Amino acid sequence: MAMTMSGEVHLVAPRALVWEKLNDPEVLKACIPGCEELEKTEDAEGFRAVAKLKVGPVSARFKGRVTLTDLDPPNGYTITGEGEGGVAGFAKGGATVGLTDNEGGTLLSYNVEAHIGGKLAQLGQRLINGSAKKLADEFFSNFGKAVQPDA
Repeated sequence: MAMTMSGEVHLVAPRALVWEKLNDPEVLKACIPGCEELEKTEDAEGFRAVAKLKVGPVSARFKGRVTLTDLDPPNGYTITGEGEGGVAGFAKGGATVGLTDNEGGTLLSYNVEAHIGGKLAQLGQRLINGSAKKLADEFFSNFGKAVQPDA
């Protein structure tokens, strides 16, 4: 099952600070819903991750790898990843993330394309899309707090 999602978030922080925080594993770990582990891999542009997620009646611990490419500091990057959740299934996909100056802060735009399989894919498009939007909203709410200039 394929899923796409896009959006924009206005952050009240300078672009250089937003870029720095988008590349900080501790900040990302604190902002990603259900994230239990996030650590840089040996190849500087990658992370190993473990996240526990619940989508409808399916709950699973996903173990995966995330890679950053097309790095263009402080303007954006492409993030790709894949994770395995045992019997719950798998998820893989990517997102382009762009940063632009906007009204005394930074406009973060994103375009996501993901593919899921296993029990997760059987839940139906509406439930998956609703859960994905909720997780994205939660991440950006947390991230918005993390990039406050006094944070």
